[in-house]
Amino acid sequence: MSETSPRIVIVGAGPAGIRAAAMLVEAGLHPVVIDEGQRAGGQIYRRPPAGFVRTPEQLYGSEAAKAVALHALFDRLAEEGRLTHCAASSVIALQEGRLHVLGEGGVQLVSYDRLILATGASDRVAPVPGWQSAGVYSLGAAQIALKAQGVALGQRIVLIGSGPLLTLVGAQLVKAGADVVAVLDTSSRRQQMRGLWDLAARPLVALRGLAPRARLGGRYHAGVTLERIEADGKGVTAIRWHDAGGREHLTLCDTIGMGWHLRAETHLADLAGCAFIYDEQWRQWLPKTDEMGRAGNGVYLAGDGVRLLGADGAEIAGRLAAVACLVDLGFPAPSTASDLRKLARLERFARGLARAFPWPTAMARALPDAVVCRCENVTAAALRQSTDFGGSEANRVKSLSRVGMGRCQGRYCQLAAVELIAAQTGCTPGAVGRFRGQAPVRPAPIGAFLRDG
Repeated sequence: MSETSPRIVIVGAGPAGIRAAAMLVEAGLHPVVIDEGQRAGGQIYRRPPAGFVRTPEQLYGSEAAKAVALHALFDRLAEEGRLTHCAASSVIALQEGRLHVLGEGGVQLVSYDRLILATGASDRVAPVPGWQSAGVYSLGAAQIALKAQGVALGQRIVLIGSGPLLTLVGAQLVKAGADVVAVLDTSSRRQQMRGLWDLAARPLVALRGLAPRARLGGRYHAGVTLERIEADGKGVTAIRWHDAGGREHLTLCDTIGMGWHLRAETHLADLAGCAFIYDEQWRQWLPKTDEMGRAGNGVYLAGDGVRLLGADGAEIAGRLAAVACLVDLGFPAPSTASDLRKLARLERFARGLARAFPWPTAMARALPDAVVCRCENVTAAALRQSTDFGGSEANRVKSLSRVGMGRCQGRYCQLAAVELIAAQTGCTPGAVGRFRGQAPVRPAPIGAFLRDG
């Protein structure tokens, strides 16, 4: 890269980041790619350590060919020296055109002229009484353990939540030989039928989504009501729930995986000054961009961090963000008409998923005296009391109750907390607002900020 070449940094080496990097390399630029993983692939195509014996087909199923192709593309570009890959590194802060990057050597400052954020998404979870107990994990954590280490997080496993990931992780665990005793979906079969019209935008994908459920057989239950996770001093012992017919069940287990689709990872976009809009269907705040991913001030967004469209959508969005960046820098760029049409179809499909497997608003709003914020041990009762004192503004309630101030920075509690605040004050979650992003966006040791001398 010449001294006059623009310095372009991509955060995230999942499908969106890889495609963005490849497009920039093709234009003759040398991007810097920063990623928390040791090897590129992201969460969806996460790679195990070298020497792992399971095949790509066993790890990624029907998406194995896509995963292998992306891995090979990125590895080739890195080996040829056409991009710089900063692996096992976390961007923990962003200010005035510089990233604070935490790696093995501590915190380093990385400057940029243009920034592409491909930060992906994480599990969207809803508090269930007892979810703070040892042995409760997110669906993503269970999948990471299986993909990266080939282990199941427990001997008797129950999965709860809703969405394609719920049944996919269940089927993957069963195929690997784990004892999955129940998969409890809070979306009823009738509710799932409501998304069929839009799911028809990708009929083959929709049909493939039925295969994991078929593998689960009688373990799968739709339209359940979750009551409580039981635990003793050692951890989870059982879960109480009601089936669609109202019958009560007590299912013994030692591990619970939970998740309701995904929530966009937006902390860096917030620190970068991006505007946000509240999406009523996804029930969360999402960054505002144009159709190419431009967010202003030389920042571009791609992938699930801005649109929850899955791996295929992330690849397209990564290319579009890179093209937008090239155009803004005065470089020639290819036509994007085909990609934009594909993205519109994926958007329709994703909206169908949101309708079929909705966020459990009623459950989040009607919590008893359960823990809402696990990091700070803030209960629903304490949150309601703080709302009565402070009103309906999210950050005021946060300052009074400490909800969202822990290690996860509100990633796991914010959505439910906002629903509770809205219910308590009689307004909408969009009117409540969102927690402001704070640096560091990931936990960082104080020693990492200290410099010799």
